Amino acid sequence: MEVAEVVPEFAEAFPFDEFNEMQREAVPALLDSDANVVASAPTGSGKTALAELAICQTLDAGGTALFVAPLRALTNEKEDEWERFEDLGYSVYVVTGERDLNPRRAERADVLVMTPEKADSATRKHDSPRYSFVTDVDCVVIDEVHLLDSEKRGSVLEVVVSRLRRLCDPRVVALSATMPNIDDVAEWLDATPETTFEFGDEYRPVDLHAGVRTYTHGDNPFADKYRRLFTALDLAEPHLREDGQSLVFVSSRQDTVQAAKKTRDEIGERDIPVGSRGDYEFHTDAEELDNATLRKSVLDGVAFHHAGLSTHDKNLVEEWFREGKIRVLFSTSTLAWGVNLPARCVVIRDTKLHDPLEGEVDMSPLDVLQMLGRAGRPGYDDVGYGWVVCDSSDADKYRELLREGKEIESRLDGNLAEHLNAEIAMGTIRGLGDVMEWLETTFYYRRAQSAPDDYDFPNLKERVRETLDALVEDGFVETDDDLGLSATRLGVLASTYYLRLDTAREFEAVATDDADADGILRAVANAGEFDSVSARQSERDAIDRVLGHAGDEMDDGPRKVYAILRGSMDGSVPPELRSDAWVIKQNALRLLAALGAFFDRYDDPAGANAAARLEARIDTGVPEDAVGLTALDGVAAGRAHKLHDEGIETPADVRDAGVSGLADAGLSEGVAESVLGQAAGMPAVSVDWGDFPESIAVGENEMCEVAVRNDGGATPVGVRVTVNGVEMTETSGYLDDAVTAPVGVFGADADELTFEVTVSFADLPLLPVTDTRTVAVE
Repeated sequence: MEVAEVVPEFAEAFPFDEFNEMQREAVPALLDSDANVVASAPTGSGKTALAELAICQTLDAGGTALFVAPLRALTNEKEDEWERFEDLGYSVYVVTGERDLNPRRAERADVLVMTPEKADSATRKHDSPRYSFVTDVDCVVIDEVHLLDSEKRGSVLEVVVSRLRRLCDPRVVALSATMPNIDDVAEWLDATPETTFEFGDEYRPVDLHAGVRTYTHGDNPFADKYRRLFTALDLAEPHLREDGQSLVFVSSRQDTVQAAKKTRDEIGERDIPVGSRGDYEFHTDAEELDNATLRKSVLDGVAFHHAGLSTHDKNLVEEWFREGKIRVLFSTSTLAWGVNLPARCVVIRDTKLHDPLEGEVDMSPLDVLQMLGRAGRPGYDDVGYGWVVCDSSDADKYRELLREGKEIESRLDGNLAEHLNAEIAMGTIRGLGDVMEWLETTFYYRRAQSAPDDYDFPNLKERVRETLDALVEDGFVETDDDLGLSATRLGVLASTYYLRLDTAREFEAVATDDADADGILRAVANAGEFDSVSARQSERDAIDRVLGHAGDEMDDGPRKVYAILRGSMDGSVPPELRSDAWVIKQNALRLLAALGAFFDRYDDPAGANAAARLEARIDTGVPEDAVGLTALDGVAAGRAHKLHDEGIETPADVRDAGVSGLADAGLSEGVAESVLGQAAGMPAVSVDWGDFPESIAVGENEMCEVAVRNDGGATPVGVRVTVNGVEMTETSGYLDDAVTAPVGVFGADADELTFEVTVSFADLPLLPVTDTRTVAVE
């Protein structure tokens, strides 16, 4: 079955000329109807072509397709791969959290690509102009639908699919690796037996021999890593001596590098002929690599691959591995889900991972099966070999997994309250009847029907009702006399910012209190999102160096988060904490943005400003006196530090410096002009005291008016007036030209009265503007 005969208008979109046996069987279901399709097939059998066929059918009908990819790295790969659709005149647009959304491009796109998390975010905001495009999709292709079983991410995928089906009822095409209970997924998605395909191991391009190899566990975790590494090399060695290749999965980016270094030495000791040092052309090509360690390693036939490498280096490693120049490749799990890079022998060296937010966790069974599925090179090998290296206490668990596979379970029960609150906040659930209708659209409900004892199916609806009652009792949802449901201010904030409900309640308490910057930091560090963070023994001295005795009353995990945030504010996170710092920082920045929104919604501009300044400092590491520079587009950490070093610390300083002064500080002329333009749009605030008296007699009083004037860009502000440190008045509003605040001057027992006006910028990380006046009491 030739591609050009089946989809002549899209033949150039496929990287091959003929469909294989598995693809041929699915073609009629994908192209000749709009029915929902579910297909499971072994890794490497060509599932991607099924996704592309579904997209072709949608494009041919003038519709829009949404491709949901399991990892952000894969969305970027699809953007590159699907330039083939661009060449045919169709627009492909990737929507990720790391890029600014272009709503016009998204609205005009023919193919949208998102992760489940981004699709969740977009559909939660579907009634806003920026995200309305998400309800105009005609077909949703779910890549790796067995991600439903992921403890962390499965519920997100589940609610997104259910939500889209309720919002716009698109066609759904779900693809997955082999899963024993495919019928549960098919029933959930209303796929008929004729459009449900379960392709077994006979469709694997290469047979798979999978097994478990144990090692002797010791007391030293570093020594254990080397024990597992030598075991992995024992398993790979016979294949390497027969000109085969081995792909070894390890737990972290750092481990890929360290394992590659040790393997180069060990291969030399064992005299395994895998190097390419005699290949002078390859020697020259290797000089193109950005990573110096990788540059040395590839010449010995050993390499590493992880998400932290440059795209250039990753592409070269993949190309050389396919060509056989690299014989042993160490990688993190990302490679198993993404690039089709098979090897004769695949070894999973590490079954336990360190998660910055969870501590030590077992590798997901889905990841294990996905990795082993990379064993065997179509067209080169008759059989692939996959091995799990583990402690003997875990051996039976993995043997059972390899023998029976992994049934797909719903993970919605673990955070049912958060997702139910989100649906009510969006308005897709408006009453008790809607709650039960929503429940019946979930995989949770379908799976409970299939395994009633495991899910306590007879009591499932009562469980959901109890969850709803708790949301009402805790202040996230309110009801009316007609049994209608709506989200409270707290419920909307929790949904908008993806907060755990316990965190949202704590943030509400902080926002209604008079929290200072340190109190805000502590609230974030103590958030439930970090409750599984642990501090290893080797990290505790580093934490003490950052904090001294600050936070001694905190538990070890929150105190570690607190130390990372404090260290990030001035760019001094100790090396011992850096491996976890990036993930913790990203989550903390999200939580700080959320807490800032709480301050804003509870009418505390000063609190919102404090949160914004903390967020900017943690993100960039700029000093407190230069944090206002981060309000300017195009000024991130590097430029902010550069300007600060030259004495340019605020947008006002930028305006005073002009293009020439900014150029003298190291900015290019084009960047200087852009930054100066940004600074011109910032607020320029001053305090006008008017006819404020210099003195007042004891017992007398005088009502005055203080004006806050703005000669720059308009912005929301809070104005607070104190006398001798005691709050006198507070007001907030949108500062365009000027706002005024009444101030009473009362002759009191004190010798003098010091009045202070503080102007805080609710939406900007600018330092507050303060001004004082002293009145003598005579």
